[in-house]
Amino acid sequence: KKYKINKKNVIRPVTITTFCCAIYCPRNNCDKSLAVGTKTGYRLFSVTSVDKLDCIHESTETPDVYIVERLFSSSLVVVVSESMPRRMNVYHFKKGTEICNYSYSSNILAVRLNRQMNVCLCSLIESIYIHNIKDMKLLKTLLNTPSNPSGLCALSINHSNSFLAYPGSDTIGEIIVYDANNLSTVTVIPAHDSPLAAITFSASGTKLASASERGTVIRVFSIPEGLRLFEFRRGMKRYVNISSLSFSPDAQFLCASSNTETVHIFKLEQHSPSGEEDTPSWSAYVGKMFTAASSYLPAQVSGMMSQDRAFATVRLQMAGQKNVCTLATIQKLPRLLVASSDGQLFIYNIDPQDGGECTLVQKHRLFGSDKDWEEPEKCELTEPPQACQTYAATVAIPTSGPVTATLTGYSEDGGAKKGEVIPEHEFAAGPVCLDDETEFPPVSIR
Repeated sequence: KKYKINKKNVIRPVTITTFCCAIYCPRNNCDKSLAVGTKTGYRLFSVTSVDKLDCIHESTETPDVYIVERLFSSSLVVVVSESMPRRMNVYHFKKGTEICNYSYSSNILAVRLNRQMNVCLCSLIESIYIHNIKDMKLLKTLLNTPSNPSGLCALSINHSNSFLAYPGSDTIGEIIVYDANNLSTVTVIPAHDSPLAAITFSASGTKLASASERGTVIRVFSIPEGLRLFEFRRGMKRYVNISSLSFSPDAQFLCASSNTETVHIFKLEQHSPSGEEDTPSWSAYVGKMFTAASSYLPAQVSGMMSQDRAFATVRLQMAGQKNVCTLATIQKLPRLLVASSDGQLFIYNIDPQDGGECTLVQKHRLFGSDKDWEEPEKCELTEPPQACQTYAATVAIPTSGPVTATLTGYSEDGGAKKGEVIPEHEFAAGPVCLDDETEFPPVSIR
C-alpha cells in the first residue's frame, strides 16, 4: 500500500491493486482462517486440508476493502474500505448485519484484535486507539506517537499476555511494548539501528520478532523483559522489504517473507553451552570453527558470523509482490502458507528435522475470474519420514461459559444503538473457544 498527502495533510491510501490478507493459525490449531480484502469486497476462507480451500463467506457490499480482520473463528469481522478510510465497521457476517461502527479524525492504517476479545486496536499515523470491542468503549488513546505511515503495530492474541508493540521512533528501530490490559508501558526495546519494517508476537505473547527496513537481520526478544534471545541473518548482499513475520503456533519456528522470491524459515533453538551434539554434522563443525575464529576479528564481523542462518527456505514463483506468510499444522504435518497480492495461496511442506528447501504441495486461487487463471496446480504430496516430528505439541486452551449480559453495539455518534446487538455467544469471560462446532461445523472431506 502506498500513501500520498492531500492538501489537507491527510494521508490517504492510493489504490494500485487493493489487496490485504490476514492468516490466523491459533495456538491450538483448531482453526486456520484466512481473510482477504480486494477491490470488490472481502472473502473469508477456512483452511482445513491441503487440497481444499473453503470460502465460508464473501461480501461485495463494501468495495475497495484494504483492512479486514476476523475475530478468530467467531462471526465478527472488522472492515475498513477506501471509500470511508476513517470509519471502522464491525459486522456479523453470518447474519449479514452491521453490529457497530466507529469513526476517527484521520485514516485508519491498521486494526488488531486479541483473543480475549476485549481489545480492539486501531492505528493511525500518529496515534493509537484501544477499545473494548464489546461496546466500543475507548479505553486508552496513545497520542503523539512517532510518525507511522504504514500503521505498523502488533497485538498479542494471548488473553493473559495482552501486549501491544509499536515503533518508538521513526529514525531508529525502537519498539515500545505496552500492556493493553493494565494500560501501561512495559518496556522499550532498542531493536535495530534502522526504522522498523515488521514486528510480530508469538501466540503465547512471550516472544517478539522484529525486522528493520534494511531487512538483513531478524531479532527475537523475550517479553516482557525485552532481552534478545535470537538473532538471524536473512542475507548480506542486498537490502529487502520484509513484509511479513510469523511464529509457528508453538514458537519453535519463525518465517519471514519479503519483496524477493525467497521465504526464510528460522529455527528457534538454544545451542548447548558445550556445543556438543549427539550426531555432529559438517555444518556444526564449520560453525564451531567460525565461533573460535570470531574472537580474533572485529566486533562487527564477529557479530555477523555468530548470527544463525535460515533453517529452511522457499523459492516463490514470483518476486516484487506483496505477500504474507504463516506456519501451521495442517493434516498433522507442518506447512508454510504464503498468500500473494496476485491472489494465490501457496502451501509448502516443511521438514522439521533437516529443513532445507521446502516442497510445494498445492496452490489455490483466492480471488479473480476463472478466465484469468489456470487450474490449481496439483502437486504430489510428499510425506516426510515417520521419524520427523511436527511442531511441538500445543496446549489446548480451556474454555469458559459465556457472559450473561447482552451487549449492545455502538455507532459513531457515541452510543446510539445500531443494527443487531452483539450476540452473547460471541463473547466469553475467558479465552475464546476456537473449536466451537456450533460456529463452524467440521468440513467433510470427500
